Formats: sequence, structure tokens, C-alpha cells
Amino acid sequence: MHIVLISTPIGFLGSGKGGGVELTLSSLVNGLLAKGHTLDVVAPKNSKLLEASKKVKLHFVEGKEQESWQHQDYYSLVTITSNSLLSGMIEKAITIGKKADIILNFSYDWLPIWMTLNIDIPIAHIISMGSESFAISNLISDVYSKYPYNFAFHSKTQASDYPFIENPIVVGNGFKLSNYIFQDSKDGPLGWVGRIAPEKGLEDAAYVANALGEKLNVWGIVQDESYALKIEKLCSPGILVWKGFLETDKLQKELGTCRALINTPKWNEAYGNVVVEALACGVPVVAYKRGGPGEIIQHGKTGFLAKPDDKRSLLEYLRIINKIDRKCCREWVEKNASSNIFASKVVNWLNKVIKDNQSKNFP
Repeated sequence: MHIVLISTPIGFLGSGKGGGVELTLSSLVNGLLAKGHTLDVVAPKNSKLLEASKKVKLHFVEGKEQESWQHQDYYSLVTITSNSLLSGMIEKAITIGKKADIILNFSYDWLPIWMTLNIDIPIAHIISMGSESFAISNLISDVYSKYPYNFAFHSKTQASDYPFIENPIVVGNGFKLSNYIFQDSKDGPLGWVGRIAPEKGLEDAAYVANALGEKLNVWGIVQDESYALKIEKLCSPGILVWKGFLETDKLQKELGTCRALINTPKWNEAYGNVVVEALACGVPVVAYKRGGPGEIIQHGKTGFLAKPDDKRSLLEYLRIINKIDRKCCREWVEKNASSNIFASKVVNWLNKVIKDNQSKNFP
């Protein structure tokens, strides 16, 4: 297939602003290339893909970045500004898409979903969040009634946020495993990875590390400075170690030295990329049973799942985390979340979208 991928308009690829979407897109590109597909990626200016993806044609677009729907009120109005990066990316994708088989959209926003009803080129959407916008959820419902195959989700839990979708298409996620080195180390620090923002629940991980008197390495872009300062005050000096945002190669080397990853989201994570990245390095995970991580982690085998917001349970599970065989963590990823497995699921799904679109346009 010839596929045109639309990246997130939240920030350029490599900035960290796009969160898990950045890694998901890069991993999928790698898997699709390995299967011989032709790819164009439309992304904000200054974007970059992993070195293994040089065969991809990257199209840069300039404009004003979108505000993430995570940080807006559920009933906020849809806003498309002048010089919109999102509208520019869609316009570019449609131009290229006239000679392609399908457009694959990674942007969780109203405009690309609305375009599904208004152009002949099939547009498929990997939905990267739960229901974060009343307007977008309503639009997905409307589009789904005509194009039921055009939406895919990372987990069953995430898809359940859209109750009008029957038999949701779940593609999971996957990563290029050669980018992750297995480390059999049980004596390292605790780790936490994510955007430094309230919905990620870093305060709970900080509480646990402080109670244990252990160092907590924190990797991620600081999106909320006041929140980061508030977390700092919760801990004794030296507990929190701010490591900043690192690209995959550097992150996995440091993450792999941890004896455990703590995952504490306050919202339903669509999948849990950092959970899988940790497991790929052999690092067991202690997480709240909320969203995608609840489907990924095998309780007692690759980590432990605690009742949401139960910090005491997190603490107790971390006390016994060294009972987990780190090799089991890596094996789970190899069997369930490689870029090849992910790409195969996406290709099967896109073929359904194309076939359904053809039947509607050429009955």
C-alpha cells in the first residue's frame, strides 16, 4: 500500500509534546517499511523520525500548534485558528493522498475526522485517547454510523469510552525491539516516565518513593511547572531526580537500570507505551489498574496491578517486586508488542477500510 500518515499537531516529532503518539507513529513506520509499504508522513516543521526510517518521505508543515484536548474542558468548543497547523497538515495530506491508497490520521481532533465524510480518499483514524471532548465523541459517532471500520483503538478499555462502537477494532501497539536492551538489574533506582502534568499522577509515585526512602528517576517533558514544584515539596531532598525528556535510545539505556517502573495515571491511558518500553528492557511495572496498562501487565508475572489511586498497595507491591522474573517481562513484549505484530494488525485493518470505502463509492 501507499499510505499517507498525519502526525499530531500538538508538537513536532521528537519534541516530546505529542506524548505516546510520537513513539507510536515512529514504531508503526518502522513496521510498515519492513513489510514493503510506501509511506509519506505529514508532520510539523522540525519533525524527525528514527534513523531507521530514512526511506520515508517527510513533509513539513508550519502553523500554530493545537492545544491538546487533555487540557481543555470536555465541553469546549472546537477552535480552528488562522494559520492552523492542523488544517495545513490535512490539506497537505489530501494533496498527497490523491495518489495514495489511504490516509492514516494520528491526530485526536475534530477536523480530520470530519474530513472522512467530505473527501473520496479513505481516512482511517487511530484514536489515541479516551473520550476527552463532547464534540469529537459526537462526531466519531456520526462518522462511525457510515464508516464503521475507520476507527481503531489501542486497548479495549480505551474503546469502551465510546459505547456506541460495536465490536471495536483494537490494534494495540508495538515497538522495534532492537531499540531496547534487556538488563537483568534488580538493585537500581525506581523509575517513572511521562509528561509532567496532573493527569499522569506523579505525586503518587513520589509518595511511594519517599515512603521507601528510595531514589525516583523521573523522565519526561515538564508541561506544568507549578505542578512539578508542588511534587518536589512532597519529598525529602534527593528522592526525586529530574532526568528530562530523552529520545528512545538514551531513555531505554537509563530506564533499563531501574528495579521497577511506577505507573500512576489519573485518567484512562489509551495503551501505556512507557509500560511496554520498561518491560522490553526487563523492568517490571507496578501500576494502577486503569486504562491500557490494566490489559498489558500480567499481575504477578510481569509486575503488579493496584487498585486505582491506592498508594498503599503500590508501596506493598514494590516491596516484593524483585520476585518478578525480568526475563518474563521481555518475553511478553516479544510475543505481543513488536513493531512487526503492530504493523500486521494495522495493515489488516486498513485493508478493511479501503475495501469498505470502495464498496460505498463504487457499489
